[in-house]
Amino acid sequence: MTRVFSGVKPTGHLTLGNYLGAVRRWVDVDQRQGDALFCVVDLHALTVDHDPARVRRLTRQAATLLLAAGLDPGLCTVFVQSHVDEHTRLSYVMECVATDGEMRRMIQYREKAARERERGGSVRLSLLTYPVLMAADILAYGTDEVPVGDDQTQHVELARDLAVRFNQRYGHTFVVPRATRPGVAARVMNLQEPTSKMGKSDDSGPGIVYLLDEPDVVRKKVMRAVTDSGAGVVYDREERPGVANLLEILAACEGGNPEDLSGVYESYGALKKDTAEAVVELLRPVQERHKALCADPAYVEGVLRDGAEKARKMAKPMVDTAYRAIGLLPA
Repeated sequence: MTRVFSGVKPTGHLTLGNYLGAVRRWVDVDQRQGDALFCVVDLHALTVDHDPARVRRLTRQAATLLLAAGLDPGLCTVFVQSHVDEHTRLSYVMECVATDGEMRRMIQYREKAARERERGGSVRLSLLTYPVLMAADILAYGTDEVPVGDDQTQHVELARDLAVRFNQRYGHTFVVPRATRPGVAARVMNLQEPTSKMGKSDDSGPGIVYLLDEPDVVRKKVMRAVTDSGAGVVYDREERPGVANLLEILAACEGGNPEDLSGVYESYGALKKDTAEAVVELLRPVQERHKALCADPAYVEGVLRDGAEKARKMAKPMVDTAYRAIGLLPA
């Protein structure tokens, strides 16, 4: 059976981009066709300055939203990263396999480090090394497939490189994973800055649709989306990124094709109105289920506790094998 692993970082409220780019595929495809694990990767939220209480709150909210979106504990394993020690155990071993140059070439490190320096802040060492922890997250479970958005494929490539290098040096230990991506709306863009992704850590609120936004808030954000100066509704990601983003969102919501939809609309207003309503209807059942789960916190806690126990049993044999292979004396 194919082993699938993916995760979400609790650095902000989950967005429409997270849902269309990753979570919906986890629900509709990945949890049903393989042995799937989905994790709230809270340790990754510690790589920049943060409020501890907010990290805990967002971790619980992310886990609840994953369940509300349709992840079924009867079909998959849902857990919190820090509840399974094998992630950090393996991370140090993989740091002993990775190189400084590999870490500094990571696009997200360069971008985030530059922003920290612009603000006059210091860059934490964990920001440089967290791709190794991400590789450990993946490799600890013998993962075959990692469903991710376009912006995370470089990290999966690092996991592949580290797995191959470890296997060559110390004996075959790890499965070499591969990234999988959805076809439409793999990378939903910011409604106000359509050349930038819709990131949950972004401060540009008006351009981001959050999964828990009220319907009227969703409509307002979509109706105010930046389009383009050209005439007509044309799907062209390079020349008309604003319109292309709306078409991709609408297509992802309705299961259509953005190029086909571009011929349906004669005005930006009509496109925005239909896109807004499609998003509202897409999010409605998720929000209703989230409300119900918030009223039953013991259920969510139980799912995470059982998920961590199951994940730990799956990861420990792999990590123990890696420890022996690299030369550590068994306890």
